[in-house]
Amino acid sequence: MGPDQSSGGVDGAGVRDISGAHRELLLDRSLQFEITRFKPPPPPEWLKALTDALEAMGPLLNVLFWVVVAAMVLGLLYVIARSLVKARYGGRPGAGPNLGPEAEWRPTAEQARVLLADADALADEGRFAEAAHLLLLRGVQDIRDHRPGLVRPALTSRDIAGLDALPTQAREAFGAIAGVVERSFFGGRDLAADDWVRCRSAYETFALGGGA
Repeated sequence: MGPDQSSGGVDGAGVRDISGAHRELLLDRSLQFEITRFKPPPPPEWLKALTDALEAMGPLLNVLFWVVVAAMVLGLLYVIARSLVKARYGGRPGAGPNLGPEAEWRPTAEQARVLLADADALADEGRFAEAAHLLLLRGVQDIRDHRPGLVRPALTSRDIAGLDALPTQAREAFGAIAGVVERSFFGGRDLAADDWVRCRSAYETFALGGGA
């Protein structure tokens, strides 16, 4: 017995109807049943020209890359060298032994005379050690002003007097004053008038050229 509608079957007319509907569906151009691969649009002419130019400059760009790398390395070395020089000499880039004329280290004549007047006032009261110590402290401050960072806290006055960064005359004057002051402070000896005269003369010779 063939299937009937009551049993849920599909007769020949029904099959024909489905086939016709299927054909009509396929003939409908408003529907798309095939997926085509996307084709990107061609690049603009300016982009193609730029790409061609970069390809042609390939060797040059490779050289330029290594030039940039070398420049960065040299810059790094410069920064390291600058830091080392500053740590050693405490001054401007290029600071080194005996840099700059002596005149750059000298105070102005007015500053020197004011300092000597203050120190002389102490010496007139017999306070020769304090007078000499005042010259020493001002000398240390002058060095710090000219070469920031050169005078480290751990340095003694004798160490400072031996610094290569000091010009010859400044080092000799500071060394003479430092020697007298150390004998007073660490040697337990009172300074006499002639000790003060030596300190004053050393400072005067350097700061004022020997004449107050």
